[in-house]
Amino acid sequence: CLLVMGLLLQIAGGISGIVFLYYGAEFLIKGGVSIALKFKVSSLVIGLTLVAFGTSAPEFVVSLQAALTNHGDISIGNVVGSNICNIALILGLCAVISPLKVNPSILKFDGILMIVVSCLLALFYWLTSGVNRIEGAILFLGLLGYIAWSFYSSRKAEKVALEDQNKEVLAEENKQIYSFVVSTIFVVVGLGALVIGANFFVNSAVYIAKICNISDAVIGLTIVAVGTSLPELATSLVAAVKHEEDIAIGNVIGSNIFNILGILGIAPLVSPIKTTNISWVDMSVMIALAVILYPMMKTRHTISRVEGGILLVIYIGYVFWLFCQG
Repeated sequence: CLLVMGLLLQIAGGISGIVFLYYGAEFLIKGGVSIALKFKVSSLVIGLTLVAFGTSAPEFVVSLQAALTNHGDISIGNVVGSNICNIALILGLCAVISPLKVNPSILKFDGILMIVVSCLLALFYWLTSGVNRIEGAILFLGLLGYIAWSFYSSRKAEKVALEDQNKEVLAEENKQIYSFVVSTIFVVVGLGALVIGANFFVNSAVYIAKICNISDAVIGLTIVAVGTSLPELATSLVAAVKHEEDIAIGNVIGSNIFNILGILGIAPLVSPIKTTNISWVDMSVMIALAVILYPMMKTRHTISRVEGGILLVIYIGYVFWLFCQG
């Protein structure tokens, strides 16, 4: 009876987690779009910065805690695994559900930057078997430069065009511009709900997996790895369904950039990260996915259902390889 009650409670917790994730994504997108319209910056920039950085909060907490406790393999592995999950699983699933239109401006800088910073992380790992304070400082300065460039270029290039675009958006889709305070509350509440929902879902999934005698290795490589990316998954899925492709794609690319420049820029400043347990296969898959994604986005400026299916197959194959190694 106790086992059945515990199982029912965990199932209820998992369902509650899904509810938190959905409404958290709803509030985050509503607040993010409102801020974009109010300050005359594009939804793409909001997706690449505010939404992307916010949904990376679980990865940041996990990696920082791991760095403080000298678990460098968790700190770097969390970032590498999340970046792989973001592209292969999240964008793949979103594209299968609804083909994603790509804003051409993302191809000029952000898509290329994601490839560059992925290669830079691999270089640092090869040089120092981790990320030291100097390398962390370089990454963190890169993050500050990226944020400044994103907002400056958006305001400069799109200021006039965006005013007309925002009027059309408000008229056609009945979107509302809230005050800055209300928009901020939406964003904060949304992020909080995403983090709570992710924790509920992961805890329930791990409990149920234990009952089913699934090994710790498989749980760690699948449930926990995907768990820290649940905010990105929920946000991008809701954005894709609402045809907010700029936020859906910007969230993933921005999260991948922040994971490297932000998380592995800040964590080593607190405590240098050392590890020799991250496989070069993992690094190679992360870089390969970033490279593969670029021509997918460039071709007809759309990530099609077929391309989304290819990304999902790559992710399934990668997880199967991890399972075999484990």
